[in-house]
Amino acid sequence: MKKKKIIRGIGVLILCLALLPVTAFAAEEGVEYTPPMYATFWALVPPVVAILLALITKEVYSSLFIGILVGGIFYSGLSFEGTLTHIFSDGFVAVLSDSYNVGILVFLVILGAMVGLMNRAGGSAAFGRYAKEKIKTRAGAQLATVALGVLIFIDDYFNCLTVGSVMKPVTDEHKVSRAKLAYLIDATAAPVCIIAPISSWAAAVSGFVEGEDGFSIFVRAIPYNFYAILTIIMMIAMILMKVDFGSMKVHEENALKGDLFSTGKWSEEKQDVIANPNGKVIDLLIPIIMLIVCCVIGMIYTGGFFEGAGFVEAFSNSDASVGLALGSICALVLTIIIYLLRKVLGFTDCMQCLPDGFKAMVPAILILTFAWTLKAMTDSLGAATFVAETVKRSAGGFMNFLPAIIFLVACFLAFSTGTSWGTFGILIPIVVNVFMDSNPQLMIISISACMAGAVCGDHCSPISDTTIMASAGAQCDHVSHVSTQLPYVIVAAVISFVTYIVAGFTQSAWISLPVGVVLLLAALFAIKNMNLEKASQ
Repeated sequence: MKKKKIIRGIGVLILCLALLPVTAFAAEEGVEYTPPMYATFWALVPPVVAILLALITKEVYSSLFIGILVGGIFYSGLSFEGTLTHIFSDGFVAVLSDSYNVGILVFLVILGAMVGLMNRAGGSAAFGRYAKEKIKTRAGAQLATVALGVLIFIDDYFNCLTVGSVMKPVTDEHKVSRAKLAYLIDATAAPVCIIAPISSWAAAVSGFVEGEDGFSIFVRAIPYNFYAILTIIMMIAMILMKVDFGSMKVHEENALKGDLFSTGKWSEEKQDVIANPNGKVIDLLIPIIMLIVCCVIGMIYTGGFFEGAGFVEAFSNSDASVGLALGSICALVLTIIIYLLRKVLGFTDCMQCLPDGFKAMVPAILILTFAWTLKAMTDSLGAATFVAETVKRSAGGFMNFLPAIIFLVACFLAFSTGTSWGTFGILIPIVVNVFMDSNPQLMIISISACMAGAVCGDHCSPISDTTIMASAGAQCDHVSHVSTQLPYVIVAAVISFVTYIVAGFTQSAWISLPVGVVLLLAALFAIKNMNLEKASQ
């Protein structure tokens, strides 16, 4: 009760401040308005407020909105009119009219419809029955989830929603908690994409390395992407060692007793789907294969493949938003046609899956919209400029420690803003300028540290779109997903930080990466022994 009263008091105070018409928001005609707190530490306060409130209250919508409100107040200088104008015109309206964001929302809705089609056709149930025969253990179900996540390396959004829809029946059958499923999905999304040369992430990073061969640098940086590599090793090791810790341990213990959700929020909303009892595994494989093929074609189409560009070049120049939207629409149409020809579903049933798919994605769409708006508030306050200037000032005296420092800065920036791609765009050009002429090898390591830190911060941020989609893909309560995976991310991040210190001095992946792997396994063995000691007491 005290916690709730404190939170309400904070909310009332913020609203009162917003109502104070203290300063005029409008700048003089012809003069671009610069907020008083521009490019200062205060630019990072709105996302920090949102994240802390979400973790404290376990309620994400109001927490994000309060963070947005704080950003609007900071930008307008306590002007009521300026706050409202900035939040809605420059915030909600701007992000929902952005073509990239609209493409992602279209992709989300169509994925929801595809999942509905697979469920109603009986494909998901058939795959669950098939997997039950082939996968006999909880560890096998989790390893199969990791394997599928690694195989779908083209794009993190596509990964989250596809792996979730395919593996839910399998993990549910073996009593794996939805929080654990969400972690496995999230940890095989961005961490896999960032070390896959053919992916939308490789294209994004390559584009930020100006004046250099971006794709070549990306490939050379892969062995130094310690967070991504250690996260994948950590997942497999934890599954084989049967070790969990933090709040995830509670979720897994509850799942073994039959409660997959622990909070029950998603289970209450879950609706029974009337599935075709004669559905076959092929009724799940057809949509998935169609989706993969069509999305790959859509992405290389936007990159100019059919206009003469090479395959890798087309991926480097692709527009993931447009490509995924085009590919998913084509896959949806083809799936409906094939279902109709095979008489698996009637036309009316197929059409009913469209609104059902939209309803299933409403929570993810709402959180994404709030997260994008919060990012717009942060950008307008010059958070990127503040971080960039801080990194430049600290680049001089301790070059060998710089990869580890860049890793921490990228973690904090991506965690605060919820975007890894934005973090790439801010830090990679700075790294290139600092090291290009002095130490090319340290430049590669630092670029990789930037990518690893951005993925780390993005991986555990409640306002990250990938984290939101992992929750949606697993149908797990979003705050539960964030709070359960945070201890896992911290362990991998601390060991990655130490490994980057080693890499800064040795400048060799053959030395630093084995050090990181040994430290990670030692940490997991120590955690397992602590769990056994607690259980025996």
